[in-house]
Amino acid sequence: MAKKANNEPTCSFCGRPAGMGGAFLIPSPFDPSTMICSECVEQVHEIIAEQEKLKADKNKKKVPVGTSIPKPKEIQEFLDQYVIGQDSAKKYLSVAVYNHYKRLSQPTDDEVDIEKSNIILVGPTGTGKTLLAKTIARLLDVPFTIVDATVLTQAGYVGEDIESLLTRLLQAADYDVEAAERGIVFIDEIDKIARKGDNPSITRDVSGEGVQQGLLKLLEGSVVNVPPQGGRKHPEAKMIPVDTKNILFICGGAFDGIDRKIAQRLNSNVVGFSNEIARKNKDKVNFLKHVAPQDLKSFGLIPEIIGRLPILTSLEPLDRDALRNVLTEPKNAIIRQYKKLFKMDGVELEFTDDALDLIVDKAIEYKLGARGLRSIVETIMIDPMFELPSKKTKKFVVDAKFALDKLIEANFETTAAAQQ
Repeated sequence: MAKKANNEPTCSFCGRPAGMGGAFLIPSPFDPSTMICSECVEQVHEIIAEQEKLKADKNKKKVPVGTSIPKPKEIQEFLDQYVIGQDSAKKYLSVAVYNHYKRLSQPTDDEVDIEKSNIILVGPTGTGKTLLAKTIARLLDVPFTIVDATVLTQAGYVGEDIESLLTRLLQAADYDVEAAERGIVFIDEIDKIARKGDNPSITRDVSGEGVQQGLLKLLEGSVVNVPPQGGRKHPEAKMIPVDTKNILFICGGAFDGIDRKIAQRLNSNVVGFSNEIARKNKDKVNFLKHVAPQDLKSFGLIPEIIGRLPILTSLEPLDRDALRNVLTEPKNAIIRQYKKLFKMDGVELEFTDDALDLIVDKAIEYKLGARGLRSIVETIMIDPMFELPSKKTKKFVVDAKFALDKLIEANFETTAAAQQ
């Protein structure tokens, strides 16, 4: 037993004498001369609890097998609770995620090696690309992360290395490499790394074509050395090897202007002075639903990366009815969020139908999509959110006149346009 010179008993672990810092000694039932202090007992308890938590988290991230795999229709039904419309994109995503689960539960000795099917989503801003990805994350039992392609640059240049997007996945998996290698990565703004023309770049395009070249090995599947803290690689830094063979990549982008390339391919150009009606009908056509791999190539994606994104689907621009439903129908609908905020202050918030119609009309007029609805509602509600918590108001009604006045005050709307 550890003792001081005066034979005072001490903790066999830390050498702390009895009474120091309020600690007391607990003797061993097998050897009374061996003691442990209460402080060491608490530390041991914390270490055991932390290890049990890590073990539980690791088991939780294991991909379910057999009947526990969510079926494609179940995945789509879950998406329907949060995302309005976009049935085609939901179907593609549901099947891809379902097949991803099945690939991970496939026996390693199977003669048929099922290849992963990475996805690329094409659609205007505010149509729900990122929302679909975030909603999928609510359902999944695999690590999931969303990364932005605009910050990536080719290795050796200012910006983040391509491998840094896997750092986000490692962080989502609590640095459990085995779990991260079964995860899903959503790469947003993939259109921003398109090269400037359809021809190969003469000069180095370090944030465009260079990034596309660097993404090839990740999308295809290879062992990549990942910096654990992200940022730039350093020769002396410790790297974590990650195999991307079983990581599903979902890419999304607005691809602004690709509809003109689709129209050219479909030979939809209207020629002549007598075809004004045809020209108006052409403008109403959603060319994105006809998007094909050759259109992505014309936009600036290299053929190699297009080949590694075999599933191509588009999101439709939201019409007036869809935008109206976005305001009120989903579980996380914008109006429901504001009602919840006011309810926490004891205020009942109500939007009239004409106010909701005005908000939708302005979102269409400003061409902001579903994302613009939040900006418009926030502009309308900023004064009530500032004033009502200090008042004893029990109910507050937002009508079209109030909404329009607030938009005019915030310079969203001019008085002349409002009178029209």
